[in-house]
Formats: sequence, C-alpha cells, structure tokens
Amino acid sequence: MALAKIPIAPGFNKQLTTLEAKGTWVDGDFVRFRYGAPEKIGGWSSLVKGNSSLLAGVTRDMHVWTDLDGRKYAALGTDKVLTIYFEGAFYDITPLDTDNYSTGANITTVNGSRTVTITTSSAHLLETGNIVTFSNAGSFTGGQTSYVAADFNNVLFEIQSIPTAKTFTILMPTAETGTGTTNNGSLDVNPYEPFGPTNQTYGYGWGTGAMGGASGVTATLNGALLNDTNGTGGAGTTINLNSTTGFPTTGVIKVDNELISYTGATATSITGITRAVNGTSTAGHSDGATVEVFTAWGSASLVSGVVLDPANWSLDNYGQILIATNHNGKTFTWDPSVAGALTTRATLGTNMPTKSVMSIVSDRDRHLLHLGTETTIGNPSSQDKMFIRFSDQEDLSDYTPTSTNTAGTFQLDDGTRIVGAVKGKDYIIVFTDTACYLVQFVGPPFTFSIRKVASNAGLLGQHAAVYANGAVFWMGRTGGFYVFDGTVKALDCLVEDFVFTTDGAGDLGLNFDSNELIYAGINELYSEVNWFYASASSTIIDRVVTYNYAENVWSTGSLDRTTWEGSTVYQKPFATDFLNNTQCTYPTINGASAGCTVLYEHEVGNNQVYVDNSETSINAFITSGEFDLDLEGNGEFFMSISRFVPDFKAITGNAEITILVNKFPQSTAQSSPLGPFTINSTTEKINTRARGRLAAVKIANTGLNESWRYGTFRFDVRADGRR
Repeated sequence: MALAKIPIAPGFNKQLTTLEAKGTWVDGDFVRFRYGAPEKIGGWSSLVKGNSSLLAGVTRDMHVWTDLDGRKYAALGTDKVLTIYFEGAFYDITPLDTDNYSTGANITTVNGSRTVTITTSSAHLLETGNIVTFSNAGSFTGGQTSYVAADFNNVLFEIQSIPTAKTFTILMPTAETGTGTTNNGSLDVNPYEPFGPTNQTYGYGWGTGAMGGASGVTATLNGALLNDTNGTGGAGTTINLNSTTGFPTTGVIKVDNELISYTGATATSITGITRAVNGTSTAGHSDGATVEVFTAWGSASLVSGVVLDPANWSLDNYGQILIATNHNGKTFTWDPSVAGALTTRATLGTNMPTKSVMSIVSDRDRHLLHLGTETTIGNPSSQDKMFIRFSDQEDLSDYTPTSTNTAGTFQLDDGTRIVGAVKGKDYIIVFTDTACYLVQFVGPPFTFSIRKVASNAGLLGQHAAVYANGAVFWMGRTGGFYVFDGTVKALDCLVEDFVFTTDGAGDLGLNFDSNELIYAGINELYSEVNWFYASASSTIIDRVVTYNYAENVWSTGSLDRTTWEGSTVYQKPFATDFLNNTQCTYPTINGASAGCTVLYEHEVGNNQVYVDNSETSINAFITSGEFDLDLEGNGEFFMSISRFVPDFKAITGNAEITILVNKFPQSTAQSSPLGPFTINSTTEKINTRARGRLAAVKIANTGLNESWRYGTFRFDVRADGRR
C-alpha cells in the first residue's frame, strides 16, 4: 500500500479507548481546531511590565467596559483588592471597611523583630489576612526605634495574627534595630473591606465526637491569672493551680468565660498556654477562681455538607458606572467620570442591600438586580439565597416597590440557593443549584417575567456560565455541559468523562470541592468557550476544557486562567493567571501571603511574554488515536511504515513529528526507532522505519516563535505479517 491517507476528524475524543477513537485526536495541549484542522494556539503577553503588573491575591472576576467618552476600562476583583486597569496601568479602588475604622491606636515594636503589634482603642473585628493601611502615625520615643511615621502612613499591610480583641500584628519589610518602643497612640487604622477566604473549604460543622462542655474535672486558680485584671492579656505561659489531678497532659481549660489551651502539665500547674481560644475574649481572673477542664469538640466532618465559599465578585456596568458586589457581601459603585476617579475608592452603594450572592444589570431597561439577597434591606441576617430584589428603573438607590416605580422582588422555588446569572441579548438566565430561570423585562405593573426553563440543570459555580453566539453555555452541577438557545439542551461532549470523573482522567478530572473557582470565558476570535477549573490534585485553577461552537468540537489542556474576558471591548482577550510565591513577589502589600495575579493579553505572537519581558515557548502537542491496516477486521497484521508526507496549511519555524507504534491496545506505545523528526515549511517527505500492529502520530513544538496548522498525512505503509 503506497501513500495511504489517514483522515483524522477534528476535536478530542476521550470517551473511547485510543483504538476505538481511530480517526480522531485523543490528547493534546495548547491546541485549537479551525476549519477542521488542529493548530497551535496564539501566545500571550503581560499587559503591564514590572512588579506594578502584579496584583495581590487571586482574581475572581474581571469585567471590561467603555465610558461615555469611549475610554476603555477593565475591573479586576481579587480576594484582597479591587483594581482598575486603564491605559497600561493599575489603580487600587478597594473600598475601605468603614464599619471597622479605628482611631488612636498604638504601635509597639520589638528589637530584632519585623513583627509590629497594633493596639486599638476598642475591640476590632479584623481577621488574619485582612489588608490595612494607616494614617496619622505619630512620633516615637526618641532614638528607640528605627521606624518612622512614613513607614506606616498610607502603606498597605496584611494582618499576620490577632493576639487579642484589641490587637493585631503586621510584618515590616525590615527588622527593628532600636530597643523597641510604643508610639503615642495617634495612629488611625483604615482597614480594606474584607472579601473572604482564598480557597473554597468543605467540612465545617461537627462530626461524631463529643461536643464541647463541662467535664466535671476542676481545680482552683492559685494566684490572679497572669496578674491580669484589666482584660488586656499578659505575657506569661504558666498558670498555677492547687492541683492538676484528672487533667490531661494537653487540652483546654475554662476560667469564667475565657477558654485557654495548654500543651503541658505538672502536679500544680499547666504550661504552654494560649489565651482566649475558640472565639472567647481575654479577661482578668481572681485568685481562687474555678478552673475546669473543657472537653474537646468533635472532629470536623465532610458529612455535614457545610461549605465556606471562597472570595468572589460579580462585576458589571450600569451605563459607565462600575457595579461591584462581593459574594455574600456588599455592593459598591465606582464612577470613572468623577474628578480624580482613578485615585478614588469605590463606595458603598446608596440604599442597596448589604448582603447579596451577586448583582447583575438588566441593560435594556436599566434595572439593577440583587440575587440571593436580603428580604429586609440593611439587615444582613435576613439574607435569603433564593430571593431577588431589583431597583427602580434608572435609579440605583430606590429598591422599595411603590405604585409609581418599577422596583420589586420575587422568590425562586426550585433549589436551595442562587448560584449565578448570565445576560443574554434581551434576557437574563438565573441559575440555582438545581434549575435555571428565564428573566425578561415586560414593563409595569410586573416589571419582569420569570419562567423556569429547566430543572436538574443547575450551575456548578458562580462563573461557570457564559453568553456566546446567541446562546448561554454552562457547566452543570450534576455533570455535563448545557446550552440555552431558546430551550435547554445537553451538549454532546466527547471529553465529558475526562472532565467530570477521576476514574478515567486520574488527577486531571474536576475537583468538585473547588467548583466555585470555575470560570467560563469566550474567545470570539476563534468561536471558543473556555471553562477553566481546578483538577482533582489541585486547589487552584490548572486546567481548561474548550468547546468550539462553530465546529462543534471539544479539546482540553493545561492553560490556567483564573478569569477570562473576550474581545468585545479590547481587540484581544484579557485573562489573569495566579502565580505562587516562588514565581512572584508583591512588595506593595507588606507581609502579603503567597501568590499574586498577572494580567495577560492573549492571541499575541507565538510565545509567553512575562512581566520582566522574558519569553518562553508554548510547548503545544496533539496526538491521534491509533490506527491499523485492519485487512481482516481483527487487527492481526503488523504494518511497516517506511515514509510519510507531511501536510501543513501553515508552519512557522519547526514542528516535531513522532510516529508511535504498538503491538496491542493495552501496551505502552513506543516511538519509532527513527525520530522524532523535525520538519519545516520546506520538508517534502520523511523516511522512517516504524513497525507495529497499531500506529499513531504526534505533532509538537518546543521552540520560540514556532506555530503550525496541520492538514493531513500520507503514509507509505504495507502489511508485514502476523508476527
């Protein structure tokens, strides 16, 4: 048989074995399909070079829009900050936590230590990981500290610990070189609005162990506890008792209303103490006070089903005004038209609900909808995660329904919570965990109609749906992908098992415990919908599954993007990537926890261009399913391949071709004795020696400035016996 053409259909097929998937592609990375042929994807470049391009935390949502003068903006919400990208630079517009503002705090430093303790004049509600900035730092005791007021004023810090209800610690860039001192108590503490934890967490709630409480084992305090009578805590690590009979060697004690843990015990004392554990407060305790062993809480259990959602955002624009809602939190606005807007912080929305799952703008009729929100505005404890409230038309501050406005509410009934929402051309699709609803403006007196369009088709994560090409595409909570184009349909998907199960995909399958991290984005340039997700072995996004809606084909890969925005405003797609602490530093926030975000422009060149202008190659590859001669329909014959003729629509630089041969489907495929073969635009044919019952072809590249688009191959192949 001379120059046999091996046709390979577009798209990945991971539902079948590599032999059953004959005539398809079975694996690859950094590739897409266009006009039926695979090609390497385009490159990407950091939009801002240097450390100024690095944002603190993990970006959870991105939104692009234009103002009334045609200026382009991108808003990025991370788990730590809210930022505007404008004309090549970033601007911090993070709102301040006005409920936790504090004046008259003290700064305490310690010789040889970078840790600084801030003591507030009253109890604060700050937590470890919160961002704070300071103002009005006063003078220090002369000569006793190496720090000056400028080291604190208008400088950002991440809180390291909360020793007491009135103290927190920060980390300075350098250690104290003086003797250590306390300033005069003039410091003002300006906390950033907290946005929630970085990671999604399961397993809260108690398991089957004993609940905490009285044990019946008691002693009496021998001396005033740490000589602490004012409730500010003390520095001691030992508590003296009349006896420790019945006390475990390590545990927790209860003195009045304070819980104290310890790590050691003698006959008349406990040692290694930590004050005010389990959410209690430090207090003074008198000599002779009763000390009781406090029994441990049961172990946390996944069976409880309690989930702590990660920090997340919903970003939208009302005209030119940015609407930013912190997941299960407040809604903020930012107007680019005000004087000095880029140096002005976002502010709390006027008369808006203070706790919502998300918000979304109904563009055509100009209403702002708050989803999973308060039944009583201003009362966060009234949050109902199936309740929707919307503003009056053309009025962001009026949410009280009257006979003369279009404000209103409605309650969804299928599911336990609203998960997310997506805007279509003239409608909004609202998703619960079990169903999806069509919301359309109809005008007074009802304002909106709402109709359930599907059950058992709930959304997997807040950002797991996107509007593209006149339809809404989403990742379903029960597994599978769906589309709404007037009706709801399940998409045929030949990589479904690979994405939704770990049995066939190993560690590359979806980590369902990180479902709220999923982010769907459209690449209009190539008719693609991308879903970025965390794999089974990861707690951060590290995989992508792509649907080409023009060609109805699927692919998968390792492109890791925490957010993605298409090319509707900017000419190219924007995307964010999270880098760990070994890849970046973020000096703007002192003591910031590991990792940062970089903003990329995609479909630029053929390489990866980083914040320092360095470039590396994008190592793309694609592998076909196995094929055989099948002369008698039983795969018994070996075949011999002596040459092949490559066919590329376009090739820049080099590409690498490998012929993979195999004796049996379950055996490990081996590269042919000759090869891999390097080819370029002038390569006409390749002579080789490859022998096996089965064969496959792999196309790859490893160098800078390389790209390729495959056509087909012709192989010089003949039968070569049964052994």
